[in-house]
Amino acid sequence: MVAAADPRITHIERLVTAIDLPIGRWDRDARLVFCNDHYLAWAGRPRDQLLGRTLQELFGEIAWAAAAPAFMQAFEGHTLTYQRQLMHGPTPGRWARIQVFPDADANGTVEAVFTIATDIHDDVIARETLTATQKRLDRFTENIPYPLTYVDHQFVLRFVNKAYCEATGTRREELLGRHIGDARGARRWAEHAPYFERALQGRAVQYTRLVDALPQGPRWMRTSYVPDLAEDGQVLGLYTVTVDVHELTVSQEKLKRRVERDGLTDVLSRRTMMDHVEAALVEAERQPVALYFVDLDGFKAVNDRLGHAEGDALLVAVGRALQEAVRADDAVGRFGGDEFLVLAPVRDHDGAQALAVHMLAAVGSVTGNGPLGGVVSASIGYALAPRDARHPLTLLQLADDAMYAAKRSGKNCAMHCAAIAFESTR
Repeated sequence: MVAAADPRITHIERLVTAIDLPIGRWDRDARLVFCNDHYLAWAGRPRDQLLGRTLQELFGEIAWAAAAPAFMQAFEGHTLTYQRQLMHGPTPGRWARIQVFPDADANGTVEAVFTIATDIHDDVIARETLTATQKRLDRFTENIPYPLTYVDHQFVLRFVNKAYCEATGTRREELLGRHIGDARGARRWAEHAPYFERALQGRAVQYTRLVDALPQGPRWMRTSYVPDLAEDGQVLGLYTVTVDVHELTVSQEKLKRRVERDGLTDVLSRRTMMDHVEAALVEAERQPVALYFVDLDGFKAVNDRLGHAEGDALLVAVGRALQEAVRADDAVGRFGGDEFLVLAPVRDHDGAQALAVHMLAAVGSVTGNGPLGGVVSASIGYALAPRDARHPLTLLQLADDAMYAAKRSGKNCAMHCAAIAFESTR
């Protein structure tokens, strides 16, 4: 009679195939003794040119200088991470984060260390695969610093690793055999259940969120929910892999802000402002909006007499004054130079005019002080959608024309685009 396969071993094997990162195993002489197929592609060499050679021989002195401190600490039982720019493989020049952690036996002796390379150039965090013996697989899943779980199709926990137990503050025997919602609490299950259920339909999903209850403070974490598929496509269960993506998420948010915001005034950029205008015009029939074109009168005198630093400071102050003059949901952006745009929902022309007068006063409170008090003011032109225009560029042009009409009328005033025809007949 053939003995039934250990279901836990099966789960571990499937778990490893669900992870797609380059993995290597190094002995105490820093020689590569094992690597998975993804490592071969990452290194850009066949297996027989890698195994048995030291990291310094494979990738050079600079790479070894970056890795040596982490290797030393890993052989003392610690997990370390370092970053370096790769000079090998199919895409040299990309930055990678290398995690080094000990491969300890049952007695706690560190025989070797594992390395996991993550491409942080494009925030590619995927599932890794490892072809190794069952003993190595077992140690690997226990020592990997990512929380890993396996649940069956009824969401009953069948496998958790040490990192998951440490992250959740629970013991393995308190988790296995229980529905994950019962084990982790109703609130957490309500948060994660939609992703589990979507993955149960046969496709991998990810959930990124800010986790507060961590010793190091709030961190952005990403959990991947990966279906475990039988040969016939049936979903047998799900794997979850949780990784820390805090630095990458923060960097992405900073980049997004640089694109969306004007670098000097921190109001919206011209491109982002026009995106807001386009979106608002789609709903203009339901919610009319006014687009205001604000241009500073006499601004050139600030740069000429006081210098560009004072001019920049004035633009920052004007942007802040406009933001404070409108509602939080209204959009304020810099069109260019000393020109600003404001987009706000309005009920009618009287409401639009009242807001324009309010913005004039707000700008005046900033420009009326200092050595050029009274010299710098604002001219505001505005147009309404859908009343005056239904196309973003047409609405912008009408507001711009009205602004120039306000300048011709004596500056420091606001004018609706409909008044331009009246002005030309006077």
